[in-house]
Amino acid sequence: MSTYTTKIAHAHLKVQDLKQSIDFYQKFFNLNFVEQVGDRYAFLSGNDFHHEIALQQVGPNAPANSHPHAVGLYHIAFEVPSQHDFAMAYQTIKAEGIHVSAVDHRISWALYFKDPDGNGLEIYWDIRKTDHGKPFWEGETIRLTDEEVLAPLALA
Repeated sequence: MSTYTTKIAHAHLKVQDLKQSIDFYQKFFNLNFVEQVGDRYAFLSGNDFHHEIALQQVGPNAPANSHPHAVGLYHIAFEVPSQHDFAMAYQTIKAEGIHVSAVDHRISWALYFKDPDGNGLEIYWDIRKTDHGKPFWEGETIRLTDEEVLAPLALA
């Protein structure tokens, strides 16, 4: 068997409304618009890759996969570098009226929410090297309060 190295390069999502999805991913993930191919595809990136998110418009009547126990994508996770960035993301999402769940997994603080097409998303801050972090996830999920998440913004 050959051995070789791989890394995740991008997620390709089918969406109902390309413009709405471009706006959503730019606003909540600070992704840059890279390229659009006709009215079907768009590519967004937050770094030097051509794209991290590929969006494919399949039309407004495309069925959504919303059953919580269906197979398929659970979520796409995006990491932020600091507790302050985590708080800013939370504040931005909440300000738009999007339902978001904030939890402490003891290895990370995570925000879980959905995009306009119901795709699961996560923004997390890795806390493994902080005083209250653990090196491995042991199945813990503790709800975070608004006050806990937004504390860094009160200090600024």
